[in-house]
Amino acid sequence: MKPAVRGQAITYRRGAAVLLDQVDLTTDPGEILGIVGPNGAGKTTLLRILAGDLVPSTGHAWVQDADASRATLLELAQLRAYLSPKGVSENPFTVRDTVAMGRHPHRRAMMDAQEHGAIVESAMERTDIIHLASRVMSSLSTGEQQRVGLARVIAQETPVLLLDEPTSALDIGHQEKVMRVLRSLAGEGTAIIVILHDLNLAAAHSDRIMLLNASAAIATGTPSEVLTSESLTSVYRQPMKVVTHPHRDCPLVLTVDSPDRSR
Repeated sequence: MKPAVRGQAITYRRGAAVLLDQVDLTTDPGEILGIVGPNGAGKTTLLRILAGDLVPSTGHAWVQDADASRATLLELAQLRAYLSPKGVSENPFTVRDTVAMGRHPHRRAMMDAQEHGAIVESAMERTDIIHLASRVMSSLSTGEQQRVGLARVIAQETPVLLLDEPTSALDIGHQEKVMRVLRSLAGEGTAIIVILHDLNLAAAHSDRIMLLNASAAIATGTPSEVLTSESLTSVYRQPMKVVTHPHRDCPLVLTVDSPDRSR
């Protein structure tokens, strides 16, 4: 099986600062790769390079067989959908119109308006926003806007999804719903790379996890291989204990008191 996304020795410098240093990555069709790490680790920079939004200083990134830094915007839009941490802006359009913008790369496809519309409706149903379809974006909460952004990239119907913190503004119920939607999309063959700050959400729903710290990939593997007490305590500079989840086949990450708590 050919990787859906591949990164080789990706390094990114901004002035004297090294934001990414020799990062390798592969993701297969049908796989969810969670990217975790502390603030400033290089997570968003890596995703933007994979999306073709940034050109690496050295190294290469491929989406399918396309070089992400050389492909045209239309080629990239048909290969990968990218959801930035800003999601969608408070634009003057309705929710339905905003989700329909995801169909723009396919405007020349041999589909009639009804077929395009059915894809938009399906994306809204999957993200539980169909009841918001006629609302103007500026009238929505941050969490509702975030789900609209996810619906838009789902409507784009690409073989790769690149998602930067798609659950950050969501309540716990919608977080789980979104991750179940991603699992469903992966089951249909979509390759998904998703940045998550919630380690337990990543542990429960990722096939593999990449742990980034200080611009480098510390570890990549299954949640049980990567999320260990020792590695997380070291990377996050916060004492942590990892145990077996009592209800799921995955690790459960717990924070513990620091020895200097009383200071």
